[in-house]
Amino acid sequence: MQNYTERHVKCPHCGHSIGITLDASNGNQEFYDDCPACCHAIHLNMKVDELHEKVELFIDDNYE
Repeated sequence: MQNYTERHVKCPHCGHSIGITLDASNGNQEFYDDCPACCHAIHLNMKVDELHEKVELFIDDNYE
């Protein structure tokens, strides 16, 4: 499985497109990143499926 992958996501607050580099070498991760356009926090939840060699990324605002 490739450890690093690049994803483009949209900010759930303003819709700005953001490029994010994901590191799957540490397994499942949950983290926050700030949108460079509107400065709001974005909640990112990464699930690594090593068996099927895929990475899923779930994005939402931090108000849930």
